[in-house]
Amino acid sequence: MAACTASTYLSCTQFHAALGPPRQAQAFKRRFLGMPARHSRVKPERMRFAPRPIKAATSEDTSSSVSKDFDEVLGDLKEKWDSVENKSTLLVYGGGALAALWLSSTVVSAINSVPLLPKVMELIGLGYALWFTYRYLLFKESRKELAADAEELKQKITGSKDD
Repeated sequence: MAACTASTYLSCTQFHAALGPPRQAQAFKRRFLGMPARHSRVKPERMRFAPRPIKAATSEDTSSSVSKDFDEVLGDLKEKWDSVENKSTLLVYGGGALAALWLSSTVVSAINSVPLLPKVMELIGLGYALWFTYRYLLFKESRKELAADAEELKQKITGSKDD
């Protein structure tokens, strides 16, 4: 039986009346679950919502914009693929990344199946998050230090200095 709230009682009673629930269940709802009496002051007309007009896009508009976007993305990908000199290395790195993702997923699911270990890992993660907040985010000087470290790492990765 569906759960009815006071605001949806009339529509629920109409629904349950169509299904034909026993009278004891209806009486139980009214007495013990705080449902309003059978004859509520809220009129069914007020409970209904007025339909909102919705303008649907034509299929031609949607398909043409999706087609343009898809062609643009596909063109960009082809251009980038043609600009890559060592394609075999890129494929090996991509395959290695997929294998690492699969392996990490397997390890995480194995750890998750051990009964107590997930809760211990959650506690370790919570402890690290609290330490990180205290160490790097709580004070102004440490936030500046964190920003400087992040900028230094970004410069190492990109190999350029953006100011």
